[in-house]
Amino acid sequence: MTVEKPDGLPERADLVQELRLLRRGGLPALQSLVPEGLRAATLYAGYAHGEDDLADGAERLLRAAARRLGADDLIGRAAQCTYGLLPGRRGDPAAERRRAAALVYGVTPERFRHSQELQVVEQLAGAVLAEAREPSGPTARPDGAGAQAADAPALVPRLGLPGRAGSRRVTVHIAPIELLRNIDILVSSENVHLEMSKSFRPTVSGALRRSAAVGCAADGPVTDVLAEELAAWARARPGVLPLRAGTVVSTGPGALAARGVRRVYHAALAVPEGLGYRVDPQSIATAVAACFARARQERADGHAGLRSLCFPLLGAGRGGLDRRTSAAWLRWAVEDALTADPDWQVHVVTRHPEAARLFEAEPPEEG
Repeated sequence: MTVEKPDGLPERADLVQELRLLRRGGLPALQSLVPEGLRAATLYAGYAHGEDDLADGAERLLRAAARRLGADDLIGRAAQCTYGLLPGRRGDPAAERRRAAALVYGVTPERFRHSQELQVVEQLAGAVLAEAREPSGPTARPDGAGAQAADAPALVPRLGLPGRAGSRRVTVHIAPIELLRNIDILVSSENVHLEMSKSFRPTVSGALRRSAAVGCAADGPVTDVLAEELAAWARARPGVLPLRAGTVVSTGPGALAARGVRRVYHAALAVPEGLGYRVDPQSIATAVAACFARARQERADGHAGLRSLCFPLLGAGRGGLDRRTSAAWLRWAVEDALTADPDWQVHVVTRHPEAARLFEAEPPEEG
């Protein structure tokens, strides 16, 4: 039986046990039963007002708690993956959610289960209690507006762009790029020597390299598909490196094919400078144009049916650009590309809700 603290909230240890059980059933399990401690926290926080909205309120509370842990933090991202809190992941089975969380840390699902998973659950339980005690939370807005606002960062904003065929729409995903599905082409940012990021680093390049690898170290050799294809491309062209900033090289998807990905485009943007890298924002526009040109060429050369591309915030990781600058150049370049050739579905992906808001459609000018 769950023990409640004097303020009406459950003990953290009891909430941890409930969340460990909820991990198996996932968010859909809340529709049949909200555990006692989570129920108390949801009602106390004002995310629900009774049995009718209890399940939905508990889900909103969990989403708010995961965001409190932070999208930039490994624990926060792993919590979102563990409970299916990312867009389009709500109904994923437990094994798939655990695998996604393990990818955040760059470990096997089994190692994650024995090592990091309990820490993730414990931290999420603490964030649930902290969110419930937040005086400015939904409790202060009994009309329900607070509950809706708490869920807002999970929405997928869209950007309206003009094109010959009328208004074009770019879908913006707040999610890790490696968890997207059924997008033909994923774009990665690399350095001008075509050296991908280490697979354990929390970068787009590292995440795609890790997710595309074929095989499991526990079962035998692992094929580092993307890095090996890039190395083979460079070997076939002696003296080509370093590339001109903005050049795009394509590879196959490796294991990402299971998610409906058909190609990975590697945009060479980062120029080594001292101990770090430098990215010229104008090279983002060059790379975006090159991605569309490459996609058109590959569609004509046998990859029939290529229709969709997904761009991260190019150069905003180890490249050193701030997100606002990267988003602005990406937005301008995509608008220009779609104006010239509107026959594409374009996606943008970021883990940061504040960056996603940079792509929200601007209101029309008056007059």
